[in-house]
Amino acid sequence: MKVVQINTSCGVGSTGKICVGISQALEEQGIENCILYSALSNGYENGISCSNGKYVKLQALKSRVLGNYGFNSRMATRKMIAELERIQPDIVHLHNIHGHDCNLEMLFTYFKKKKTKLVWTFHDCWAFTGYCTYFTMTKCSQWKQQCEKCLQRKDYSCFFDKSQKLFAQKKQLFKGLDLTIVTPSQWLADLVKESFLKDYPVYVINNGIDLAVFRPRNSVFRRRYDLEDKKLVLGVSFLWDKRKGTDVFSSLAQRLPADYQIVLVGTDGQVDRQLPDNIISIHRTQNQQELAEIYSTADVFINPTREENYPTVNMESLACGTPVLTFRTGGSPEILDTTCGSVVDCDDIDAMEKEIIRICTDKPYSKEACVQRAKAFDKNERFKEYVELYERINVAGTERN
Repeated sequence: MKVVQINTSCGVGSTGKICVGISQALEEQGIENCILYSALSNGYENGISCSNGKYVKLQALKSRVLGNYGFNSRMATRKMIAELERIQPDIVHLHNIHGHDCNLEMLFTYFKKKKTKLVWTFHDCWAFTGYCTYFTMTKCSQWKQQCEKCLQRKDYSCFFDKSQKLFAQKKQLFKGLDLTIVTPSQWLADLVKESFLKDYPVYVINNGIDLAVFRPRNSVFRRRYDLEDKKLVLGVSFLWDKRKGTDVFSSLAQRLPADYQIVLVGTDGQVDRQLPDNIISIHRTQNQQELAEIYSTADVFINPTREENYPTVNMESLACGTPVLTFRTGGSPEILDTTCGSVVDCDDIDAMEKEIIRICTDKPYSKEACVQRAKAFDKNERFKEYVELYERINVAGTERN
């Protein structure tokens, strides 16, 4: 069996790391595989570049001007197809292919011609919308029937609203494939079943984390920031905006008692200007071990995300022994059970404030219970699920032939 994964990146970012993890699991089984990617790579030996950063930026500009998001990048797609022709894989596994990485019409026409067995992991909702990756905040449900007059068009196109055309093109191109869809959350799986992709099989394979890295650790973080007598409320993201709840933390900073300290990790100068002075802002950590040390010392981890699939930060916090409080958004609540955290309705800041105080005061969730829950998120076990899925699909295809 030969497996080719296609993604924006290789070993860089969340999806790039997932690709490498799956590749390594395949290597352990002696299964030939590679990763076709656009530009970003950590140098992983099984990665094959089909583009470069300059080319991707040019395609992004074309997309913004023409409004035809997903239908540029012809040269990169020809390179992908040439590699697929050379390798002749038994299974092609798609991940994120909407970073101006490929031309959908060219790629999926090729898949249909070759009758390629496809696995496609949806890391967001883009595959079944005209433009957007999420639509929760805009409360849009057009994707169930026909996208048009896109409420988020300005995020994708400077001049033209081609959401109706793009939706129709995707719907036609994604018809008649030998396709198995994977989603990291049940929330997203349920959305797929309401979309034009509803007739394809959908499997839920949760994302995972490295439990050797994310575990309870000794930390000098409190002493470094003079927080030894404070209740530490932590938030972590690497793209802070309203979707991730920056404004929620600003509001909580004005509400919580003086012995509570909010710490945000992953900020930058622009975010700092939006935050009140009593929030500690950390632009970056040196490595994942340092991040694990920060998780380990917090009293509670807050995730006021308004649009989400299956957030890694929730899992990381639990693995370090810190309970999680999240909005009832996307797949974020699925990570928790009654032993390790709680959920409040989206945008209910009153309820979130009360829960923070309850968790920090009553301590209903023990470190041991959080760590126990996190054992379900071992990335190696999740990667094995993908290998098992490939094997089932490959055997089924062989039997049909």
